[in-house]
Formats: sequence, structure tokens, C-alpha cells
Amino acid sequence: MGTPLTRLAGVRYPLVQTGMGWVAGPRLVSAAAEAGVLGILASATMSVERLRAAVREVKSRTDAPFGVNLRADAGDARDRVRVIVDEGVRVASFALAPSRELIAELKDAGVVVVPSVGARHHAEKVAAWGADAVIVQGGEGGGHTGEVATTVLLPQVVDAVDIPVVAAGGFHDGRGLAAALAFGAAGVAMGTRFLLTAESTVPDAVKARYLAASVKDVTVTTRVDGLPHRMLRTEFVAALEKSGRAASLVRAVRHAAAFREVSGMSWSRMLRDGLAMRHGRELTWSQVLLAANAPMMLRAAMVDGRPDLGVMASGQVAGVLDDVPSCAELVERVMREADWVLGGLHGSRCPAVPGPSDRPPEATPRP
Repeated sequence: MGTPLTRLAGVRYPLVQTGMGWVAGPRLVSAAAEAGVLGILASATMSVERLRAAVREVKSRTDAPFGVNLRADAGDARDRVRVIVDEGVRVASFALAPSRELIAELKDAGVVVVPSVGARHHAEKVAAWGADAVIVQGGEGGGHTGEVATTVLLPQVVDAVDIPVVAAGGFHDGRGLAAALAFGAAGVAMGTRFLLTAESTVPDAVKARYLAASVKDVTVTTRVDGLPHRMLRTEFVAALEKSGRAASLVRAVRHAAAFREVSGMSWSRMLRDGLAMRHGRELTWSQVLLAANAPMMLRAAMVDGRPDLGVMASGQVAGVLDDVPSCAELVERVMREADWVLGGLHGSRCPAVPGPSDRPPEATPRP
């Protein structure tokens, strides 16, 4: 299935595995790339040296194109860009809008630039600065998220820019891909769905918590780092909601020290990043102090397997997922179902009487 996304990224299918911190490592990214989609390596929780090693590990596992996700406001963003350029990475994605200069630097080196945005005017800005495509996440998406639903935000952005738009937030199957294409998107990005695959390194016990969740078990809280963050509703999250300001700040200082050890950052670098974050996102000082909470709380669950001490970022789709396929099985299933749906829309499939064989392949009950 060829779209502007597949042509731009050099992949077979119009699907993106998003760059989830502590989750989107070399094993998952290489498996996604081998399955024919754009795998994105998460670098924000890595040192520059670890990023280079991770890129080389992905390249040792697959010859397929892949991308790296960066924090545009990080003090060492240009060092990370140098790794991407030196190592021949196909795509650079950004959680925040990169500067015009950073976009130009990457494009001059032949790297495809794909920022992620949550509002139409952000998409318009990065498109004007030369971004090659944009990922638009609606409020259903996991992690830091907005309030506007994908079905409202996506057509706004598609109508506003003339670059490929990738839809994110609420996607997990072929019906969703077909719907996004109908809206004018060039493909879809999925996080939670790829988190729940066999190649994801998230501990099995944590995956089981996701599979057991209902749609109502996914919530949004600002108590992790002061920003709206979509995650599973757990006893730990409930405790965060009840904790006072003093306890939150003590926790933030402790997590900042831990993140410094994990990331290899100096205190001065962390302070500079905090200042840049505050300016770029109009955060309060309290929100800046809380910033280290998110990566360390995620690490506790996603790496250490301790949801009682950490949080589990999650899209609302967690409430409808019930299996852990391999990346190859997932992609084949999504594309088969999308072909079935699109075939019906184009009239090449027109059942006279609905029945089990007339359901989309993914909707057919399992034996």
C-alpha cells in the first residue's frame, strides 16, 4: 500500500511505531522495521553515546529504514543530530517542534524531518519551516496529550498543510488505518499497540496490566510532571493525585538525581534543559522541577516491572487490546484488514447478507 509516507520514509506500509521512552529500543524498532513499517527509536532517555550504540544495534539487526526521536529543546540536540547524520538514519522525528535551523541542518544531510504536533497552528509552523511530514496526535493518544480528539484534529491539519500528515491517537487496527486514509492522512502512528507486541521489552507482568485494562481504566493526570499525561489508572496514580505539593517536589528532586545518573547529564546541563523547556513550552517553575518525574516513573514500570512505583503511559486503545502478537503478525493483520475495508468502500467487496465471513478479518471471533 503506497502513500506519501511510504515513499518519503522508504517503507512498505503506511504505519509508524512511535518513539516511546524506555520501550522503543533496538529490539522493537528493528522488528517493526523488518515488518515493513517505520520504527522510531526513542532517544530522550539515552545518553548520546548510548544513542549511537542503539542506532548501530538496529542497523545490525535490519537493513530497513528507521528513525530516531529527539527532544528539540535538549541542550545536546545537535550532538544527537550529528549521530543521526553520521550513522545514516533515514528519519528524525521530534516530540516538540524543532527550530527552522535544525530542520535545515537535517534536510541538508538528506534526513527526513517529521515533528509530532497536537495543534493545527503547530503543524502550520513546522510545515512553513520545511518539515517533510508531520505526526498529529489527538487526545486519545498515550503520554503527553491534548484535549482535541483525533477525528476533529486530523482533518483540520490535513486541510491546513500541504505535506504528508500521519494520524496518531486511537489507532490499533486496519479499520483505523482505512479511516485515517479517508480523512486524508498518509498513514497512522501507533504506540500502545506496538508496546503490546512480542518484541517489546516491557516486562510480561506489566503487559498483563495493560491487557486487563478497560477503556475506563485509562486516565489523564497532571500530577506526574505538571502536564496532561494519559496513562493507566492504578493505585500508584491515585496516590499521586492525593499527594501534596511538598511530597511532589521532594519526589521530583529524587527523580532528577536518578535521571542524571541514567542519562549521564550534568546538573548544569539539566538546568539548561529546564530553562529551555520552560521557555519553549511556557511552563511554570513547578512544572520544570517536576520534569524528571515522567522518565523515571515510566522507567520504574517499563524497565523495572514495578507499576506500584511507576506509571504506565497508555493510549485509550489499551482498553480494547487483548493480545500480544509479534510485530510481523500485527502489521500483516492491520494491512489485511485495511485492504478488506477499503475493498468494500471501493465496491470490490459487496456481500449480500452480512455474516461471519463478511466481518473484517480482525473482527472475526477467535476460536
